[in-house]
Amino acid sequence: MAKTNRPSGKPKPKPRRPVAKAVAGGRSPALIATFVAVGVLAAAIIGYAIYAGTRGGGPSPTISGLVDYRSSDPKMLTRNHVRGTVAYPVSPPVGGDHNPVWQDCMGDVYPAAIANENAVHSLEHGAVWITYRPDLPADQIETLAGKVRGTPYLFMSPFPGLDRPISLQAWGLQPKVDTATDPRIEEFIRQFRITAAPERGASCSNGVTATGTTPHHAPGG
Repeated sequence: MAKTNRPSGKPKPKPRRPVAKAVAGGRSPALIATFVAVGVLAAAIIGYAIYAGTRGGGPSPTISGLVDYRSSDPKMLTRNHVRGTVAYPVSPPVGGDHNPVWQDCMGDVYPAAIANENAVHSLEHGAVWITYRPDLPADQIETLAGKVRGTPYLFMSPFPGLDRPISLQAWGLQPKVDTATDPRIEEFIRQFRITAAPERGASCSNGVTATGTTPHHAPGG
């Protein structure tokens, strides 16, 4: 009598999934694709950081009354070195072409007006320039001076014809306030001293120390 084939009772083995072939170095195509994606992302982040730094990016403006010329009129923030006077569209100026020599901005408190062209160069280096109307009460001038003295990348001077009592300037940024005790002054300094500048951290020492609105072409005078 013929024998009947019976199932052995063992499960039929499942087919194996295809394994991705290794490529050079023993790495799979999926792993290489991951490395490429990470590299592209890193390059994009670095590229944006460089772009932001060269345009004087700094922190996003968050202060009430702050005018951000970097966004509203970036074309005026040119950076050529020129001799002679410059007709700035904003008063006090917040950027643009400027004298080859910067105004000393190592916590300097100037008793008289200074040249815009030298001061703008200081802004390019990261300084905050505090200006005030010459008729500002003496106690308020001293309050401002107390915020400036001895602090690198700060300087202040009177500014005849100012339309508000006090005006603050960093590269491309400007708020105007009415009193030396306005908390926005210290907040502006905290946010934008050094950080707003195209040449972040360039020297603020060994610049012009003389007053007078005629541009100075040599350090110290």
